[in-house]
Amino acid sequence: MKKTAIKLLSLVCLLLAATPASAQFNLKKAASAVSKSVQAATLTDAQMAAYVKESVDWMDKNNPVLPEDNPYTIRLRKLTDGLKEADGIPLNFKVYHVIDVNAFACPDGSVRVFSSLMDIMDDNELMGVIGHEIGHVLKHHSKKAFRTELLTGALKDAVSSTGGVAAALTDSQLGALGECLINARYSQKQEKEADDCGYDFLKSNGRNPWGIAMSFEKLMSLEEQNGGAKASAIDKMFSSHPETKERIKRMSERATKDGFARPESTATENK
Repeated sequence: MKKTAIKLLSLVCLLLAATPASAQFNLKKAASAVSKSVQAATLTDAQMAAYVKESVDWMDKNNPVLPEDNPYTIRLRKLTDGLKEADGIPLNFKVYHVIDVNAFACPDGSVRVFSSLMDIMDDNELMGVIGHEIGHVLKHHSKKAFRTELLTGALKDAVSSTGGVAAALTDSQLGALGECLINARYSQKQEKEADDCGYDFLKSNGRNPWGIAMSFEKLMSLEEQNGGAKASAIDKMFSSHPETKERIKRMSERATKDGFARPESTATENK
């Protein structure tokens, strides 16, 4: 998602019941990173943490974060109540009021949910998406993708010249890192791992893991209703994922085997 962020489907727009978001997700200052060969550069965990925090802070500053008394935030707080950490990584949740359909989780445990995704998903489906994204954090997929961007992209120079202290990044570099966090391309193996890890996370925290399968069903249904348009937001959300039907089957069978009842679909609560 660079200057032209993913636009919400016209179909999805018809489903929105809340006040429409007024902006697209902002990475407009991002510049295309010039690919460079990897040079000898070390990156400590402390430096990684500093770069991740700086990137998340930049995205929070440059996008409309909804306040605590907003219905979207109240809904997200209710759904994530008690989810304080994931394998020692502290979790924090915020809602971006943007028209893009997305959600992502960062290596530091920052989880960002877009209001337009909340508009099209009920509570169980939304928790399925959140659980899956946290699965990528728990399996360190997002950390590896972020580190690769630092060491192989235009940010390499900033990393290699730190001398043990995280270098200050430009808006363009922060935008590029933000794009990496949001649009990370994961392998089919990593997506499968995130599904399973997210399932375990939801189950261990008293949530019904059926939400993962249900979220995939919702997105696939919307994609089919749109006629499979390649430029659609839903299509782009699936672009790096393995076969969706197989993922639904795996998660459904696992939830059934574990004795979880499939919850009824409910209306969203962000009105």
